[in-house]
Amino acid sequence: MNRSSSRPLAIEGDVAPGFREVREEFERNFRERGEQGAACALYHRGQKVVDLWGGERCFTQGLPWRKDTLALTFSVSKGMAAAAMAVAHSRGLFELDAPVAEYWPEFGQNGKRDITVRQMLAHQAGLIAVDQTLRPEHLADAAGLGEILARQRAAWTPGKRHGYHTLTLGWYQSELLRRVDPQGRRLGAFFEDEIARPLQAPYYIGLPRDIGEHQIAKTPGWHRTAVLWHLNDLPVGMVLAGIWPRSLVARSVKSIPLANPAHIGGPELRHLEIPSANGIGQARAIARIYGSLATGGRELGMKPATWRELVATPAVPTQGPHDAILKLDTRYTFGFSRPSSAMPFGKSPAAFGCPGAGGSFGMADPGEGLGYAYVTNKMGFRLFDDVREKAMREACYRCLSKLHQRRHAA
Repeated sequence: MNRSSSRPLAIEGDVAPGFREVREEFERNFRERGEQGAACALYHRGQKVVDLWGGERCFTQGLPWRKDTLALTFSVSKGMAAAAMAVAHSRGLFELDAPVAEYWPEFGQNGKRDITVRQMLAHQAGLIAVDQTLRPEHLADAAGLGEILARQRAAWTPGKRHGYHTLTLGWYQSELLRRVDPQGRRLGAFFEDEIARPLQAPYYIGLPRDIGEHQIAKTPGWHRTAVLWHLNDLPVGMVLAGIWPRSLVARSVKSIPLANPAHIGGPELRHLEIPSANGIGQARAIARIYGSLATGGRELGMKPATWRELVATPAVPTQGPHDAILKLDTRYTFGFSRPSSAMPFGKSPAAFGCPGAGGSFGMADPGEGLGYAYVTNKMGFRLFDDVREKAMREACYRCLSKLHQRRHAA
């Protein structure tokens, strides 16, 4: 549905020479593709070349999206959590092929003794659910949550298959990090200290309580039953499997009782750490972080060995790339999503990132030295390639292609 002509189109920000087409597509999102509030940013070879925002941060009150607006990004958070794990690995805090239980002994119970860190980060561990409903008090208690996580049994033989750890991956990452970090920090604090603050990138996993409501975009979301009217936008196998309450798909999203997925960033939960799903921040922060990683992570002190792991060809489970949760072919390394037949992105297989429910996306493309992010507070229904975000990403690459052509001609 087109944007109502009764409200003026307000787009702010800047684009560098050669990226005008990105701004034009951003404006078209609002005029033609139903966008209501969004931001987009692009870093190319260390330079910010796109920084746009527009529309409304609150639809009901008609409040404008501002330069400092922070928005819920859903599973884009997984990419920021993965960045924290990459930095921790580069600091020598863990080895990828070591058993998780080597650093977290209690993790080894119930048949998990041999699960490696690499398998856990690649969604291969089978730890897609917890055996109890998690309330805010559980999430606030790091030690207690660690005990709950350690008790879980794997849903499949680790390493044989993989499946999207919708909510749980970030908590496992955080508890592992808390065990190996000399300061005992959870993932949100580690991310803030070692990535967000050094790069001056406003993004939070666990929103500080001194950030006021006026700075936060409101994401209305939708009731979970609305999915039934948008089956063409989702993998049919995932939707059908999710109808059965004991299926892997259903169990993967039931750790926290949410009738509306947007409530994961609501007042009750936004200050708690759900590293796989409730990161809140700015598009330029996500693009800044991915831009640093895309160019080798030197600003973050990343060592070449970690960099090689980030861009290495993903190891496919022995039973193939079919995702036990998403019901399509996927690839993962280090906590990042990687390009696959079902989720193609970037110019090369070395790209890494993570889409978020509703239409947000962040990624690094090392071949281009590119960090990219699109953030919206109007939730769509696609897992990937939301029409608004895809239009922006494709415009970015068209601009880059023209720049390369001009340089070659010169």
